[in-house]
Amino acid sequence: MQVRGIRGAITIDEDNKSQVLDATQELLTAMQAANGFLPEDIASVLFTVTPDVRSAFPAEAARLMGWEQVPLLCFQEIEVPGALPRCIRVLIHINTDKPQESIKHIYLGQARSLRPDLSD
Repeated sequence: MQVRGIRGAITIDEDNKSQVLDATQELLTAMQAANGFLPEDIASVLFTVTPDVRSAFPAEAARLMGWEQVPLLCFQEIEVPGALPRCIRVLIHINTDKPQESIKHIYLGQARSLRPDLSD
């Protein structure tokens, strides 16, 4: 079994706790549905937020989804001029037998502009 990374990102309209939690849950749910993993398949999850997102930890959304035993960690993105604002990014490491080319990365909202080659 391999450890594979699944990338995803989503944007919020304004920085408030409910938008951070709702958007993060939307993203995680879409990533889980697209890749068919269970919480027990997850090795770890890394979240980043742009400097303008300060109202909540995205990891809280995963805990609310029942990801109680999953190691979660949040970071702040570096501040790059012209970067996409109010963006939540995630990297999920899963244990899987799927080959790399079968992994589906998910970009929602304005975050589709980050990886148009991977967005539907």
